[in-house]
Amino acid sequence: MSIDPVTLAVLKGRLEQIADEMDATLFRSAFNPIIAEAHDASHGLYHATSGETLIQGKAGLPIFVGAMAFAVKAVIDKAARDGDLADGDVYIFNDPYDGGTHLSDFKLVRPYFRQGKLFCWLASVGHWHDVGGNVPGNYNPVATECFQEGMLIPPVKLYAAGQYRPDIVAILQSNSRLPGSLYGDLNGQVNALDLGIRRLDALLADYGDAVVAEGLAELRDRAARLMRARLADLPDGRWSAEDILDNDGISDRKLTIALDVEIAGETLTLDFSRSSAPCAGPLNISYATAVASCYVALKHLFPDVPANAGVLDPIRFVIPDTTLLNVKAPKPVGGYTETILRVIDVVFQVFSRIAPERAPAPAYGTINALSLAGHRKDGQRWVMFSFFGGGHGAHAGGDGLNHGNAPISTATIPPLEILEAAYPVMFRQWALRPDSGGAGKHRGGLGAVYEIELLEEEAQVFLFGERGTAAPPGVLGGGAAARNRFFYPDGEGMAEPALVSKLNGLKISRGQRLRLETPGGGGWGSPAERSEAAVARDRALGYVTKVQA
Repeated sequence: MSIDPVTLAVLKGRLEQIADEMDATLFRSAFNPIIAEAHDASHGLYHATSGETLIQGKAGLPIFVGAMAFAVKAVIDKAARDGDLADGDVYIFNDPYDGGTHLSDFKLVRPYFRQGKLFCWLASVGHWHDVGGNVPGNYNPVATECFQEGMLIPPVKLYAAGQYRPDIVAILQSNSRLPGSLYGDLNGQVNALDLGIRRLDALLADYGDAVVAEGLAELRDRAARLMRARLADLPDGRWSAEDILDNDGISDRKLTIALDVEIAGETLTLDFSRSSAPCAGPLNISYATAVASCYVALKHLFPDVPANAGVLDPIRFVIPDTTLLNVKAPKPVGGYTETILRVIDVVFQVFSRIAPERAPAPAYGTINALSLAGHRKDGQRWVMFSFFGGGHGAHAGGDGLNHGNAPISTATIPPLEILEAAYPVMFRQWALRPDSGGAGKHRGGLGAVYEIELLEEEAQVFLFGERGTAAPPGVLGGGAAARNRFFYPDGEGMAEPALVSKLNGLKISRGQRLRLETPGGGGWGSPAERSEAAVARDRALGYVTKVQA
């Protein structure tokens, strides 16, 4: 390496700052609370020819780190076929089969040129509030094809050589129930890319193109070398784990996520061949999404390895298209969040046996995507889409986090004050759920209880959740957490969905309430090894009852 360590460290900080500023620009300008408050978005820099991740913002969703490399590569291939790539182009699309995740996540990809030569790509992805389809908010629990989940846009130019194309925006807005929100989020992403261009211009002016390019290459190589070193420290062998999804929203049949792991020297094979076949409902995911979820799991296990494409160099993926983890259009993929959480869970379960000091127990395992939608007195449409927290798994260092967000992201749970200000609802309860964390030497984190009252005349309710039948398991003798539960008004009392964790199009009226009780995280180690002081503290804080203690 010819670049000195100090210069490399400075370049790393400057490059990460560019991505972080892009994140902040969108978070502060988005119209949609899922981006503005929950930070369901991400930005990064990508390799000019391969599309591989070079730098990723630290505030966005880690799941996008792996998936966006596939998205950028889709644009690279599109530009090569068309032969018309120009400075000032901006591509927009949301194709989940050619870039990962689901239709709600819109990607903007822009080339960055220096002296007429392509240097790298910048990309932005954000979860838009509503992109059409059968269900407001787009988590359709009974979708059987992607066309029921929203509009599907292939890579097209939003800007052609710097010229804005309003016809593209008109098409997008006409397919959304919330065209104003869409317009605001779109422009926030465009502005984030503009800022990234300006910051890159300044960086390259300070250090020169060759030095920055060498720094990017060295950072990638260091991530690959460090990942190989971490794998070499682990024992060689084969291990397996399985976990399940409640159902696919169509039939009450469990789906299996099965993982076989092999470590041989500095290489790791993740084989999902034994997983269930593609399902009728929206719990399928694309190959890009499956790889991205494995990346997130590995980053939890090896947090010191830098976040770029080098992490995946020593990893071999076996994800056949005979499984629900590698599907093509038009298989529905709207509930991808639930499936990738289970992928992460099985990785954690396998590594709890390989390297127990690194692996936590599974977390609560569902985002509980809840949509309420209706019309206000003046006829204006409103759509509340949100996700909710739960307990994280315990680990070698201590108890799991109470009421955290899902381990697929660094997003935050939208604050109740924001939700109440934006929508005609009132939260009657927002509290920790006692006895919901798995018992163990280290206790799993607690889930939460949310009770939501409707303040408008009527609304439709849609729920897309998981962990209603199989609770988050513990590891190394730790206990399972509490299961997910959802209650809705039914006559004089409260009922639970027939498919446990999914509900489609329930109508509720003013004053009626919904109640969501989310799972905790699994326990780590035998409960018999938990100290008396820790048990007494749990009881004093109300985390566990006398019976559970």
